[in-house]
This record gives sequence, structure tokens and C-alpha cells, in this order.
Amino acid sequence: MKATVLKSTGSWYELEAEDGSIYQGRLRGKLRLSELDVTNPVAVGDHVTIEVEEDQTASITGVEDRRNLILRKSVRQGKHVKHHIIAANLDLAIAVQSVAKPFPKPGFIDRFLVSCEAYDVPPAIVFNKKDLSKGKYEKNLTELTRIYSELNYRVLHTSTQDPDSIDQLSSLIKDKLVVLVGHSGVGKSSLINAIDPELNLKTAEVSKSSEKGKHTTTFARLHHLSNGARLVDTPGIREFGLVNIHKEELSLYFPEMKEKRESCKFYNCTHLHEPGCKVIEEVEAGLINPQRYESYLNILESL
Repeated sequence: MKATVLKSTGSWYELEAEDGSIYQGRLRGKLRLSELDVTNPVAVGDHVTIEVEEDQTASITGVEDRRNLILRKSVRQGKHVKHHIIAANLDLAIAVQSVAKPFPKPGFIDRFLVSCEAYDVPPAIVFNKKDLSKGKYEKNLTELTRIYSELNYRVLHTSTQDPDSIDQLSSLIKDKLVVLVGHSGVGKSSLINAIDPELNLKTAEVSKSSEKGKHTTTFARLHHLSNGARLVDTPGIREFGLVNIHKEELSLYFPEMKEKRESCKFYNCTHLHEPGCKVIEEVEAGLINPQRYESYLNILESL
């Protein structure tokens, strides 16, 4: 029998069979040992084969090839643990940032976009709490929107107090399998509740002292929305650590650098200090945004 993974708690999985039946399942032993470099060989959104036991629990006997995935460096680093799969087989991945409280993190957005480009996941960016966009916050929002819109990334401004913006977001995700990724407190669960109030997901206020959010989502969970979307709500992520990306290929995942690198003097140019680097020339001429180039350098150093 085939099923889709709705939720993963580490050892148990919530599974939806093709006929709509829901089962609690575990992995067969051999499957647990098949991928030692990930924390979760089975992820939300995976299509799996299952066998239903007499007690109506299920055993996951296989995982179908993934169309794509979005993953990050695991917070539990060990000898054999390298990364964590956030979700698989996605139609869209959305980086959710808030205009303020907490402030948007361009470095987080850029790492997210690199991961999407590398693993063939269509991305979008949502700046939430647009009702807070006043003064310096509004100026920052305008600049960030310009940067990413000019790179042809889809950018939305949302607020749970603005029904029109929620309608735009609802239209964007309609009938798609979507994951929301962002820091705690940016309002991911609140946005889902605004689109589909019947879900009534738990939310929490941002701390006034630290302006950081509190975790209200413990495990990644796929929700069926009334507009036909299947939406994965994820725990807040503080950092988006990249994995399996080599320094010499990083610029392939920056659209503004991808074509320019073909004109560099050296085929393996890292666009850091090499002579005859077309990317550096474009940055100096103002044709590549300096903030994005600085972000590229920061990511390059971390790889």
C-alpha cells in the first residue's frame, strides 16, 4: 500500500494512505540503516510503501525516489549525521520573514534560496507583519523587496490584519504542496490560521525583551487546507546551514552570477580574489547587488 508522510516525530510517523486512512507507523530496521548521513531517512512529504499490521499500525517498507527536497545542516552533529530533510516532493517552498519583531535576516533568505536552487525546489519569499512597516522598517522592506524581485523571485507582503494579502498568499499556494520555513515568531502558524481558521494552530507572542519568537510547532506537520493546498508547518529555524554544496559551485545557485561566471578567466573561479573575474567586475560596476555579493562571500567562507 502507498502512503504520504504527514508528520515525523523521529521514531513514529503519521501516514496517510491513498484511500485517506491515517496510520501511525515505524520504519523497518533495514530502512533505518540505509542513510546514515541524515537524521531522518523518511521526511514529511515522502511517498512511501507500507504494510499494515494486525494492531493497525504500519511498517514503512520503502521510500520512493524524491522529486526534490529541502534540507539543512542538522543541529545534532555527529560522526555520521550531516543533514536534516525538512520536507520532500514540494511544489513550492516559502521563506517567511517578518518586517520587524523579529527583524528580517537577508543571510537566512539567501541560504534558503541557494538550497532551493540546488535541490530544484521553486521558492518564494513572504515578508509578514507588513502592518509594522513604518519608518526605517518600511525602507528596509522596500529595499529587500527590490533586491529579490529583480532576481525574479516571487515576493509577497502579508499581514493577518489584511485580508487581501492573505487572499494573495492563499492563491499562491492553492492546490500545491508547500513548506513554510522561517525563524520562530515570524508568524508561520498565524498565516496558516488566517488562510484556514478551522485548523486553529497554536501560536505565541514574540518576547518583548529579546524580540525572538517562541517555538509553537514542535515537529514538521503537513496540513490539508480548505483551498486544496497541502502545507507543511515547520519548527522555527535559527540558522539555515547548507550541506553538500562545494565552494566552486556555489555561484551556480546565485542567478545573477550563474551566467557571468562563464566569462571568468579561470573555470573554477570562486569570485573571491582571482584575476579576470567577471563576477567581481560586475559587483564593482554596480550590476550585482553588493549585499548579495557579501552574502555570497559569507556563505563561501562557511562551506
